[in-house]
Amino acid sequence: MRIAIGGLSNESCTFSPLLAGQDDFTLYRGDSFLDRYPFLSQFNAEFVPLLWARALPGGSVESSLYSQIREEFITLLRDNGPFDGVYLDMHGATHVEGMDDAEGDLIATIRQVVGSDCLISGSFDLHGNISRRVVEQINIMSAYRTAPHIDAVETRQKALSLLVHCLQNSLRPMRAWVQIPVVLPGERTSTEWEPGKNVYASLAKSDTIPGVLDASLWVGYVWADEPRASASAVVTGTDAEVIQREAARIGQRYWDARTGFNFGVKTGSIDECVTWALAAPEPSVFISDSGDNPTAGGAGDVPLFLGRLIAREVESAVVASIADAEAVAICQAAGVGAEVSLSLGGKLDPITSPPLPVTGHVLNIVPSQNTEVVAQIGGVKVIITRRRRPYHFIAHMQQLGIEPLEHKIVVVKIGYLEPDLNRAAPYALLALSPGPVDQAIERIPFKRIQRPKYPLDKDMTWMPEPVIFS
Repeated sequence: MRIAIGGLSNESCTFSPLLAGQDDFTLYRGDSFLDRYPFLSQFNAEFVPLLWARALPGGSVESSLYSQIREEFITLLRDNGPFDGVYLDMHGATHVEGMDDAEGDLIATIRQVVGSDCLISGSFDLHGNISRRVVEQINIMSAYRTAPHIDAVETRQKALSLLVHCLQNSLRPMRAWVQIPVVLPGERTSTEWEPGKNVYASLAKSDTIPGVLDASLWVGYVWADEPRASASAVVTGTDAEVIQREAARIGQRYWDARTGFNFGVKTGSIDECVTWALAAPEPSVFISDSGDNPTAGGAGDVPLFLGRLIAREVESAVVASIADAEAVAICQAAGVGAEVSLSLGGKLDPITSPPLPVTGHVLNIVPSQNTEVVAQIGGVKVIITRRRRPYHFIAHMQQLGIEPLEHKIVVVKIGYLEPDLNRAAPYALLALSPGPVDQAIERIPFKRIQRPKYPLDKDMTWMPEPVIFS
């Protein structure tokens, strides 16, 4: 039994002014990405790793780069075949400039090469936008059931295990797909609190029903202005009637819960969050600068939050971080301890905000492939990076000489707090800050998504009508 492994993982914000290019992607070839699958030895099969392409969420992918990735994958697939199965490690929300539904295009092309008899299985992020074309071409699907994502390895293992199971038992599973007309940000649909917690926990019950192999629910990716942007459910199994019923049940459950989804923490404007934080009895307050979250597709260089902290003369704060290669170079040339004048941020995303003129002192420089600088600007320690990056761990800030919990306000460019930050934060707020991944989705200038769609069309009605694919 021979199984090819590869995939494409990127979340593309179509409202971002950036394009994801060669410098943004890492292409893993051959054995270089096998550590993502520590469970392979449990299967009696030959696994052939081909190509896995990954980038930090950002803007649409350059069409020439996508064509290169697709061509290389297809060439490797042809040259190393034939295969009994293909496992695809995907995201589900990749957008390519000039093309809708990149995953659908890639999987359809793979299907043309391997033929109709070869089984294709895929694991996906629950923030993917799953199209009809994807479900038509793929045989087995499984998505994360946690947000923040703590079950990524388990989901990959499940998708691969189901593929091996079907190959060993000569099963050709069917899929029941239902598109749910809801577009909500992941920050409101976290599985850490209700109703997301219960909605996702109920999927495990579907898995135990005879005739069902997997039940998956996608909340979708709201910042992609393309027709497929939507929540959806797919139930994979061997009994058409059962999987159709379960897909309808899951879709209805999500629809019924739609008005109950919330952010889980107090939300407000930048200034409101700063005011609440300063008045809070807790010694330290973490605030999400959600509109410029680089792990959702933001540019990571919008300086609006920093500007308000400086203007309000906040005496103890951290901002993690602002991407600005030019500012990093100036700080490196000046050296630790030097005073620097910077035109900070607003270069990757000049639409949301222009650069912010600031003067401060260089506290630390950590040279690396993505050099990091800590600058003291008034009462604010700001992390400046050569390239945009998230700060999901307290240790990442400590490595730069910053003890975040010693500061009254810690601003992180993020949506919901990732587990390590959430555990550390004495109190947390989420700022509905401007940016390409604006959480206030009613003010997003959608033009191409299919309407009606909740919450853009609050009075709409809907009933699930799953479609069966075999």
